[in-house]
Amino acid sequence: MTVRNRTAGNDARCAATVLWRLPLLLAILLQTACANIDRGDPPPGRTAESIRILGLPNARFWFDSDPGAISREISMMEERQAAALPAGRRGGLPPANYLALSGGGDNGAFGAGLMAGWTQTDRRPVFDLVTGISAGALIAPFAFLGPDYDPQLREVFTEVAPRDVVLLRGRLRAVLFGEALADTSPLYALIERHVNDAMMAAVAREYGKGRLLLIGTTNLDLGRPVFWNIGAIAASGQPGSLDLFRRILLASASIPGAFPPVLIDVEDAGRRYQEMHVDGGAALQMFLYPTLVDGREPRSRRQRTAWIVRNGRLDVEWATTNRSILSITGRSASTLLHFSAVNDILRIYLATQRDGVAFRLAYIGPEFQETRDEPFDNRFMRALFAHGEAQGRAGDRWRDRVRTIGSIEPARPAP
Repeated sequence: MTVRNRTAGNDARCAATVLWRLPLLLAILLQTACANIDRGDPPPGRTAESIRILGLPNARFWFDSDPGAISREISMMEERQAAALPAGRRGGLPPANYLALSGGGDNGAFGAGLMAGWTQTDRRPVFDLVTGISAGALIAPFAFLGPDYDPQLREVFTEVAPRDVVLLRGRLRAVLFGEALADTSPLYALIERHVNDAMMAAVAREYGKGRLLLIGTTNLDLGRPVFWNIGAIAASGQPGSLDLFRRILLASASIPGAFPPVLIDVEDAGRRYQEMHVDGGAALQMFLYPTLVDGREPRSRRQRTAWIVRNGRLDVEWATTNRSILSITGRSASTLLHFSAVNDILRIYLATQRDGVAFRLAYIGPEFQETRDEPFDNRFMRALFAHGEAQGRAGDRWRDRVRTIGSIEPARPAP
């Protein structure tokens, strides 16, 4: 009885406090609703999909609509590969390798380390297709260009500190008058330092050989995922292509609410618009190719392997959830993102099994127990990079079978 009375008294006091603060809360909400930051006009929804970026018909793809555009791009990719073969070998294409890199924030150090360790085995393939979202997007250009870029990949994921990625703003001011809790100008400076004319030229050369690099963002006005064809953008030679590449990478890693969205200028029928893009992980945690693309077509009858890198865990980490708004919503959001990633893995697995593509999956295992004091903790990222590097060096940690969601069977040693 005593406990119930005490609880009732606490509830009454809490209710009184809320009622007393209600006018203030309402004022804050009204002020927040009016605190919009000016932006350019978004393109009308009916025309957004048809807008050409830099005048290119294939600068980006929409995987949730007609898959014809990406199917044509894949066909042209294989035609360029066939044309590059010696005259006596043009009857058939060599085995193909695809790499999909997931989001994961500072967990991206795992995928970066995995690439470096894989190089050391002398068995890392040249990937015909590389895709990346969020942290995976920051790995993707280096992974696409191969082992020569491992030193830069190591630097980006082991030498950075929190201040090299974001600058935190005052939380109250950010909520009331801003668009994000942090300023990502340090992250853009990091991207700017590594994504330069030399990298653009290298990506363009590889695109000419029949290789694809796709980076995913989320168009927030449309609420749809967008997949940018970086090779076509790099090879276009159009003014502004380098800046667009950098902004795509920044957008793909811009967690909504935490990081500011990225505005991308577009033009249609002589009128200029601004698209708002955020983290590709707002729509998908990883992608390979659209499920609607039929990979069983005769032109694709070649040995193919899909290498899937989950920059995160597959087991659910236990955590105490307090009875508070922040604790409950935070835990719910992390659960949502975790199973979104697991479902993406399952979707990719089912597509590869349908199409006769070998499936290989790597992820952070439960044996990695290092903890972080804050996001982008340098000590944590170095330890995780080393963990990924060891896994890549071992070569036998890939999984090749998914039985149910979250249930992964051990793989035979990967070739």
